[in-house]
Amino acid sequence: MDKLAQFKKEIEKGYTFKGAALTLGGAMLDGEVITGLHVKTPLKTFNRHGLIAGATGTGKTKTLQVLAEGLSDHGVPVLLMDIKGDLSGLAKASDGHKKIDERHAMIGLPFQAASFPIECLTISDEKGTQLRATVSEFGPVLISKILELNDTQSGVISLIFKYCDDNDYPLLDLKDLKKMLQFITNEGKAEIQKEYGSISTTSVGTITRKIIELEQQGAEKFFGEKSFDVEDLLRQEDKKGIISILRLVDIQDRPKLFSTFMLCLLAEIYATFPEQGDADKPKLVIFIDEAHLIFNEASDALLDQIESIIKLIRSKGVGIFFCTQVPADVPDAVLSQLGLKVQHALRAFTARDRKKIKMAAENFPLSDYYKTDKTLTTLGIGEALVTVLNEKGIPTPLVSTMLQAPRSRMGILTAKELKQVQSTSEIADEYNEKIDRESAYEILNKKLEEFSGEENQKKLSDQTRGRKATYSAGKEESFVESLSKNTMVRQLGRTLMRELTRGLLGALGVKKTTRRRTRTTRRRR
Repeated sequence: MDKLAQFKKEIEKGYTFKGAALTLGGAMLDGEVITGLHVKTPLKTFNRHGLIAGATGTGKTKTLQVLAEGLSDHGVPVLLMDIKGDLSGLAKASDGHKKIDERHAMIGLPFQAASFPIECLTISDEKGTQLRATVSEFGPVLISKILELNDTQSGVISLIFKYCDDNDYPLLDLKDLKKMLQFITNEGKAEIQKEYGSISTTSVGTITRKIIELEQQGAEKFFGEKSFDVEDLLRQEDKKGIISILRLVDIQDRPKLFSTFMLCLLAEIYATFPEQGDADKPKLVIFIDEAHLIFNEASDALLDQIESIIKLIRSKGVGIFFCTQVPADVPDAVLSQLGLKVQHALRAFTARDRKKIKMAAENFPLSDYYKTDKTLTTLGIGEALVTVLNEKGIPTPLVSTMLQAPRSRMGILTAKELKQVQSTSEIADEYNEKIDRESAYEILNKKLEEFSGEENQKKLSDQTRGRKATYSAGKEESFVESLSKNTMVRQLGRTLMRELTRGLLGALGVKKTTRRRTRTTRRRR
């Protein structure tokens, strides 16, 4: 059996599945497409996660688009993290092109343009359905991770949550949390110390500064009500899974905000979705485009959380796919958990690039038909090395693949088209109405106002009682008696009387004294 026949046999066996599957494209050998030899991936294993990697301009985003279309066709909802803002074209059918027809003719796959139901989401100033979550929903552990607090500072956050739970103070947004930090170090310090122990003002100051830093990245838009229900990510329209596109074009310079959102979303999905096991198809698939931007700027808390979620969330029927430039952008602990791998071309311009290519080549199964590190540098646009997990969880043979073109528009919607899509949303009105009900901030302000009013009333009462006592004393004593009790007045009175006496007796007293002295003198003489 010659090389081509042997290759066809191995690929057909490796990529033929019993259940539903998504067609990625056509197999290639020695740079030539073998028409009709299709490369597929089973729908059942999409909860085993995946990686789409490659240099800029090699077609990563279009591969992501093809996968999202295939999942939607099978009724699987999709969540796309759109960092570049170029995925909204999913809502409109492709206009077609001569090169698209040529590509599909080589693959042996008819091209049928199609549009897909989308929902535009946002956590910032972008237009779309606003995603929010309350501070209470995060809980003390996630809040501490987001703020990157030490054990002592995390203890303060736990104390605040406990105090609010005990006293029915809702923690909804960041101003509630800041107000509680202010309260426990000022007016409520004695109460807190009595019930829960003393608190370091230094720790409180550090936490407050970190909250302010989070606010400066726009987090106040994310914390609050109405909270987004992750069940709304699981909707369908005309039996197609809705593709929710989270527009993040203004988030690249605000990594803490994105980390906050990712922590909340993954934790909420894991806590909410029931165990599903290995079903015939996933419940939800999440694609994170330009994932290197996340991992390069992500906090340690986000990295730890993603690693944990990747390992555990498969049983919830959720798959997570990372789209990045080189596999090394993804932590090894995450990379080792990924099932589907689509590796587009890599460029070797420097010695460092060549090392990265060798490392990337080691992530794929050995092949008798490809020299992996060399093939990675010779792939064209829309071509990739592919390996997936079959229905038994076994890696399929490595195959060079010409990927099919997206059936939807390979470009963004115009502002008018985007507005039209958003106007048809079934959930936008519900979530875009911001609710600011009474929470810890308002309750504490009211409490402090009442406390201040009581204190002022007490002071006023004390002053009034003092004035009444003085008035009553004045009625019981005469004016002269009250003056007589004054030491200075008594001294002045004695001096005045002495001088008056001297004045009245002046002339007489002097003469009388003189006559007495004269008679005495005469007697003595």
